[in-house]
Amino acid sequence: MTAPKIALIGYGKMGRALRGMAVERGWTVTGVVERDKGGLSALAAADVAIEFTAPKAARGNIRAALDAGTPIVVGTTGWYDELSAVTDEVEASGGALLWAPNFSLGALVLRHVVEEAARRLRSVPDLDAHLVETHHVAKRDAPSGTAMSLAAAAEAGLGRGIPITSVRVGSVPGTHEVIFDAPFEQVRLEHVVRDRRVFAAGALLAAEWLIGKRGVFTLDDIFSNERGAT
Repeated sequence: MTAPKIALIGYGKMGRALRGMAVERGWTVTGVVERDKGGLSALAAADVAIEFTAPKAARGNIRAALDAGTPIVVGTTGWYDELSAVTDEVEASGGALLWAPNFSLGALVLRHVVEEAARRLRSVPDLDAHLVETHHVAKRDAPSGTAMSLAAAAEAGLGRGIPITSVRVGSVPGTHEVIFDAPFEQVRLEHVVRDRRVFAAGALLAAEWLIGKRGVFTLDDIFSNERGAT
């Protein structure tokens, strides 16, 4: 397969990590699209785009990719109240979108483990549960998209919601811990990111998978046979 051509929307820490890793893999970076700095022509020249910007910019960036006929992977969080409207736009345009609150494959596995653990612990008397998530001080949304996804998984298993504590400190890439506490024992499930390049690796995997597809997908779709290209 020919190495993909990729456009980057946003060029913060994640954008730089993505560019470095894409170049290492022999991918062509058609350009970087930044707010008020042009670069939209890079979208039309790309096989796929990856977006890591800010919540208020996500929908407009998705629309720009759809207008260019370019599939887009979105790693920005905090815009999910617009997901239903965005889904309608993607389907109406015949385009492709893959979104995820976290592109770490370890975090994806943790979500499934949390749901199964919650389901199995549901009948334990006096069971309490709590989620603690820690990110760097520049993280704009709190709770994070990953935290909300993990809380939803726990709720699916327990049959009730769990509280979330958000900590913003230093330069922590991302740590999520789900605690199940009973009177005589405790279960702690934790995922710790050591380097933000783990998100870049997952986003590139998603981008390559999305090329040639139509519809709205999540990271789960890459690892299941329930949905395919249309």
